[in-house]
Amino acid sequence: MTVPMRVLVFASQKGGSGKTTLSGHIAVEAERSGAGPVALIDTDPQGSLAKWWNVREADMPAFMQCTFPNLLHDIERARAEGFRLVVIDTPPAVTRAIAEVVAMADLVVLPTRPSPHDLRAVGATVDIVESRNKPMVFVVNSAVPNARITTEAAVALSQHGTVAPVIIHHRTDFAASMIDGRTVMEVKDNCKSAKEVSALWEYIQERLARVGDEPRYLDGRRTHAVNAPRVNALGKSIPAFGRRASA
Repeated sequence: MTVPMRVLVFASQKGGSGKTTLSGHIAVEAERSGAGPVALIDTDPQGSLAKWWNVREADMPAFMQCTFPNLLHDIERARAEGFRLVVIDTPPAVTRAIAEVVAMADLVVLPTRPSPHDLRAVGATVDIVESRNKPMVFVVNSAVPNARITTEAAVALSQHGTVAPVIIHHRTDFAASMIDGRTVMEVKDNCKSAKEVSALWEYIQERLARVGDEPRYLDGRRTHAVNAPRVNALGKSIPAFGRRASA
């Protein structure tokens, strides 16, 4: 039985929500748990996820070079290449381009720090996800252990959608592990941060398993032109998979 490929999008209007760190960790954990092969796509012009992957020694998860105009084609290319999961990191802004990325998602993850500013900022992203009729889940990220505001944030978010039962707490090892292209699971796989990431992936994987077999796009169509040439703005052919040079 062929396992359908899923598209997991991390989106948030608020900068500093932890989208990039979570994207990398979830992609690696998916590979480690046997849910791969996994491909990463970085649609943030800052290229933080791409820069992390460029210093990474491990070959997996794979990295897809991609631009917004070619995104639909590249996702179909990943499907044709046999990838089982595509993880997409997005820029911290609400734009038409973000809406197009969300339109291609099987599940949208909205990382949110437990702070008043972050909670106020979720509305615009939620509006985009709901307008595309996509399933979404909030992840309370960078929480202070045993802080009352963490519980209050989860309650507030639950008024707008499903909140993941796993909270990612603020610990130095979680973010610091990405300095040399690794994740906290690859540095110390038995620490609390690693266990939280593992539990979060298990939950996300269960949510993805509920998605229907056919991917849903904004206009309900699919493209099969997976062998069509890909070109950049200068008209030069570029590969679908491989390293992206840092700016």
